[in-house]
Amino acid sequence: MPSITFESGNLTTEVKLELMEKITEISSEITGIKKELFQLSIRELADENIAIGGRSLKRIKQEHIKQDLGK
Repeated sequence: MPSITFESGNLTTEVKLELMEKITEISSEITGIKKELFQLSIRELADENIAIGGRSLKRIKQEHIKQDLGK
């Protein structure tokens, strides 16, 4: 049974449902394994616990919001 883990920051329920459906579907298409045999888990981490380029994801999101408001 194939197992897939998707790790990210906080996601809405709608986004998680779409990820589950589409990741399973494409993985099944590529491998030829029935989608019913895939196990998928989504692990959400707090934005403060993820860093990109030395800056927390929380800070990056805040900066993007400020930039969008300034437009």
